[in-house]
Amino acid sequence: MQFSEKMTQLETRATAALASIYGLRMLGMFLILPIFAIYAETLRGGNNHTLIGLALGAYGFMQVIFQLPFGMASDRFGRKKLIYLGLIMFALGSVCAAMAQDIYMVIVGRAIQGAGAISAVVTALVADSTREEHRTQAMAMIGATIGVTFAVSLVAGPILNQWIGVPGIFWLTAVLAILAIGVVKFAVPEPLHAHFHSDAQAVPAKIGEVLRDKQLLRLNFGTFCLHGAQMAMFMVVPFAIKHSTGMNENTHWKIYLPVLLISFILMVPAIIYAEKKAKLKPVFISAVGLMLFTQIAFMFSLNSLWGIVTTLFSYFVAFNILEASLPSLISKMAPVAAKGTAMGVHNTAQSFGMFLGAALGGWLSHTYGSSTVFVFCAVLMLIWFGLALGMQAPPSVKTKMFHLQAGYNDAQAAKLVQDIRAMEGVYEVVAIPSETMLMVKLENQRSKAFQAALSQAIMNRIGES
Repeated sequence: MQFSEKMTQLETRATAALASIYGLRMLGMFLILPIFAIYAETLRGGNNHTLIGLALGAYGFMQVIFQLPFGMASDRFGRKKLIYLGLIMFALGSVCAAMAQDIYMVIVGRAIQGAGAISAVVTALVADSTREEHRTQAMAMIGATIGVTFAVSLVAGPILNQWIGVPGIFWLTAVLAILAIGVVKFAVPEPLHAHFHSDAQAVPAKIGEVLRDKQLLRLNFGTFCLHGAQMAMFMVVPFAIKHSTGMNENTHWKIYLPVLLISFILMVPAIIYAEKKAKLKPVFISAVGLMLFTQIAFMFSLNSLWGIVTTLFSYFVAFNILEASLPSLISKMAPVAAKGTAMGVHNTAQSFGMFLGAALGGWLSHTYGSSTVFVFCAVLMLIWFGLALGMQAPPSVKTKMFHLQAGYNDAQAAKLVQDIRAMEGVYEVVAIPSETMLMVKLENQRSKAFQAALSQAIMNRIGES
């Protein structure tokens, strides 16, 4: 049995198409982020920033409610049908928001957008469409798409606002959602086997186990803080740039573009160093500390162009490192059989943070002034920093998955696990015969040649069974 690191053409096509669908979901959240608060003030009711925050955060709130049900329903009714339903809801919500004449209808539109919570379904379809040994690579492609989408949105949002306005952006996302239905139908091959995947989907019975894990709780609180602060600060930063510099919101991309590019260049070596040298914890804690410093600095820098630029640069360096590190840490620290559940809880914490951050950010800025938003964010970061100091250093491992032939009984699976666990370089192993899958955490401080040889040895052992 030969081990191959390469995805087939069909796997690559399916993953790329589904990553684009995932990217569309992120566009729905982030494309309006740098200009929405300023636009919303022009609507009836938009003088109340609490309502603006609710409009911005309603998307995340509905994601929290519907993400798990959509994923579970897709097991019963089919992945593509649920994706079609979610994309139609997203398009309807976009149309509602585009036609809105007051802030209340924008809130309704954003809620409908978020109710089409297909992220978990897309992830499950990726799992259906890829072999076990390539699943991690496929998920990494989706993760990269999310990061790129966020960066592109901050630059493209102001430019598009100049051309078509925020209502036009909503119309654009509605059209893209309809076109995405065609992508799913014609570009994503029908998977040969669609079934539940523990590595990619949440297991309701394991949610309690994940929620009781103190190390995972620290990380989930972290992603809640990270995205809560993100949404809260974008209730203030666009106004600060406009008022302190005189720049029209359509030209704010001139600030975001260089700041994002330089911060990304600095982020990459930090992540490589953390992974290669097993220094994830110190790099992670340093990034949380930098984020705390940044939130404090925002309180004193909002009246100066260079103050804003410098602080935004510091923010994006910290944000990019943390955004890239959190999923990796979850994967390393979660029990291998509960990886999908741990990621589901993580994504829910992220969505809830987006909702609460936007809502509280709007209320604080409206009631007490913009500086209190950053006091709130700084308090979140201070608590997170304290929790991060007490976290365990994550093991230097990476997860690989292998296909099992159908027909394994419990005794055969237990013997296979015992044999593979005894191999040098294996950290943890779990066999799930019902899903014809073997999940193995391999030590990451080994050469690529050693890891490739170990993967081949595991494949050979499976083939002998």
